[in-house]
Amino acid sequence: MMPDSPATLQAPIRIGISSCLLGEEVRFDGGHKHDRYLTQTLGEYFEFVPVCPEVEIGLGTPRESIRLVEIGGAVRMRGGKSDTDLTDRMKSYAARRTRQLAGEQLSGYILKRASPSCGMERVKVYQPRGPAKRAGVGLYATALMDRFPNLPIEEEGRLSDPRLRENWIARVFAFHAIQGLWSRRWKLADLVDFHTRYKFVVLAHSEKEYRELGRLVANAKGMPRAELKQAYEDRFMLALKKVATTRKNTNVLQHMLGFFKTELTTEQRRDLAANVDDYLAGFVPLIVPLTLIRHYVQLLDVAYLREQVYLNPHPKELALRNHV
Repeated sequence: MMPDSPATLQAPIRIGISSCLLGEEVRFDGGHKHDRYLTQTLGEYFEFVPVCPEVEIGLGTPRESIRLVEIGGAVRMRGGKSDTDLTDRMKSYAARRTRQLAGEQLSGYILKRASPSCGMERVKVYQPRGPAKRAGVGLYATALMDRFPNLPIEEEGRLSDPRLRENWIARVFAFHAIQGLWSRRWKLADLVDFHTRYKFVVLAHSEKEYRELGRLVANAKGMPRAELKQAYEDRFMLALKKVATTRKNTNVLQHMLGFFKTELTTEQRRDLAANVDDYLAGFVPLIVPLTLIRHYVQLLDVAYLREQVYLNPHPKELALRNHV
């Protein structure tokens, strides 16, 4: 049998999220930005931890809009009408709130795009002269990303892109799994087992990090435990942050084909290779060759592949690989 989906192994999977995306009426105009994909689809697998920086620093609802403004070469947060400077207030809050979130055992975070507090890229920064530049980062988002560099963080707008959506969700489950490893009294053998099961996941994202992680694990015996833990997690999550492309996935699929050299008939091997070629050419999505590979893994009980998380990185019900 194939291993259980990571979704079933350690629950709950807790995700920080901008409150307005859950339908909470916390926007400056008293409205919300409810995202039904997040609440109705991902909500089946994730437990959300809502945060609204503007409300939590004491601004009312409704309230004047706030924006980022460049003043003397520095970016400040100002009230849109009153021009009240909220920079220090927001930064102080962000430092305090992110310290609190360290105890929430988050496995990911979804931010509201374009927000002067929560936007993680291309936030409008108003200039003393001329048009605003889309070059800013929200003040709260900055503190969040600085505090949790390995946490899978994404904006809700970018999650409409199938590849970015699959990448972020895969990172969430992987980060949840590695935090589960660290949470128990782990031994080097446990890390070796984890690394072995995630080898093809890493290879699909970054061949460079795949090789670096292999060297790290091979030389791990003499390393202090805390140093090893941090070094492995940093490189593991850095690898997964790089989006798996069609060519990278094809590389993994071709590695997997090598496990069936003697077990399949010539016709079966040809059919399987044709599926991989069709995926590389863009004729079929990733799920097509993967489904056939999973079938043969089960049929032939290929132990090494059976344990590979790459074949089952997130719940099949999300159908993420139907679109990449």
